[in-house]
Amino acid sequence: MTNPPSRRSVLGGLAGGLVLAGGAAGTARAATRESGRTTEAGTGVDPYVGIPVGPGGGPAGTDRVHVLKAGPRDADTVLVLVPGMFGAANDFRLMARDLVARVPGVQVWAVDRREENLADRSGFQGGFGDGGGGGGGDPVGYYLDGRYRAVEPATAGYFGQWGLERTLDDLRCVVLAARAGGRRRVVLGGHSWGATSALAYAAWDFGGRAGYRDLVGLAVLDGGVRGAFEGTGAPVQDSPEEVRERLAAIAGGRVFDMTLSGVGLGSRAESTQIWYQLAGWYAHHDPEGRSVLQDRVPEALRVPFPVTNAALLGTFVDAGFGWPNDISVHSGHLAADADAGGVRGWVDDGITPIGRVAEAYAGPVPGVWEWYWPARLSVDLDVSDVYADTDLARSLGLRLRHAPGLDIPLYAFQTSYSKGTVVESARRVVAESRIPYAAYESDEGMNHLDPLFAATAHNTATRSLAEFLGRVGTAG
Repeated sequence: MTNPPSRRSVLGGLAGGLVLAGGAAGTARAATRESGRTTEAGTGVDPYVGIPVGPGGGPAGTDRVHVLKAGPRDADTVLVLVPGMFGAANDFRLMARDLVARVPGVQVWAVDRREENLADRSGFQGGFGDGGGGGGGDPVGYYLDGRYRAVEPATAGYFGQWGLERTLDDLRCVVLAARAGGRRRVVLGGHSWGATSALAYAAWDFGGRAGYRDLVGLAVLDGGVRGAFEGTGAPVQDSPEEVRERLAAIAGGRVFDMTLSGVGLGSRAESTQIWYQLAGWYAHHDPEGRSVLQDRVPEALRVPFPVTNAALLGTFVDAGFGWPNDISVHSGHLAADADAGGVRGWVDDGITPIGRVAEAYAGPVPGVWEWYWPARLSVDLDVSDVYADTDLARSLGLRLRHAPGLDIPLYAFQTSYSKGTVVESARRVVAESRIPYAAYESDEGMNHLDPLFAATAHNTATRSLAEFLGRVGTAG
């Protein structure tokens, strides 16, 4: 990585090397279809719908965001969830289903930011037998041989302007749609940097109106502001000197945050995300089949014996394989013995079954990983950590003017990821505002991604968040 990112820099130490060939330069097709599985109308499908937002200088189709909805359309309360760094709406599908099953009268909306329109997921569409639609029956070849539509930094100058202001203006369109003219209550939450975004929204000035005035509660999952990430060992880069250097790099064309290239699955901005979705897709559709991907995994990351599709995904996501806390779960382990064909499978013995990870990662639309993350958004979120209307924040157009006035309840959940600083930071926010009450929850047996995918019976995040929603959702 040429310009170390503000967080998750631990990824830079992982071995790697496979370079995915880029597809034809140009604009990726916007994914605007409604798809997925819904609980809304009793048809078994979660609607995935577009919401128009303001223009941002990008190609056609990027002037909208999408939300994945779960729960009754006539709900009185809507929980809007924002994914974290490189996260996308399908991060929350399983959590959303668990929440709406626990809390009557609540609907959950999971947000995909406008940059998700740039991902070409057509190779995953279609049935397992034909291997997907745009992939011509070969999603591996479509993606790993570089036939997909990629976005090149040289043609994406607009991306350098997609920072927190753009993100929060878009998010407000979602919040206002959820409010339905004030007929419904809205709780805003997020995971990791999505939690930071939610808190920034609450303190933001929207033409003289504080963001928290649109909300009845806030829910932060393993993220936040005021030092929430200090315990991870990757402090924010928000000194004026660091900010100037990072802005200069963006102006010079480094518009994509390249953090995930450190995983070792490719040097392009989207390489790792594609690999993880491929692994999830095959693990979901044919978990016990011999891995389709194993022979193409970079040697440094490949186990030295044949494995199943489910086991290959396990080696990508399980904490037991040495992955950093922020991209891993507690799922299980490789089988000690091979089957009759000499292939080893996966054994679930953790809180997050590999099948649930596979279901989420498979997609096809929405996905779990956002392909292109704006480097400018990383800068702005780092600067937002102080959660105050500083000179530096104002110079970046960050309107964090209303943090002291927050007067809505707060829920904060932390895993082992932050070593306690997520809850410590939430307590600072409460002490420095007018928040009437807060709920603080911890589960040190979880890694950063476990709350998103853990089995219902073992997910302390969804259980405790459901209790919070039950309280704020029925408030007058």
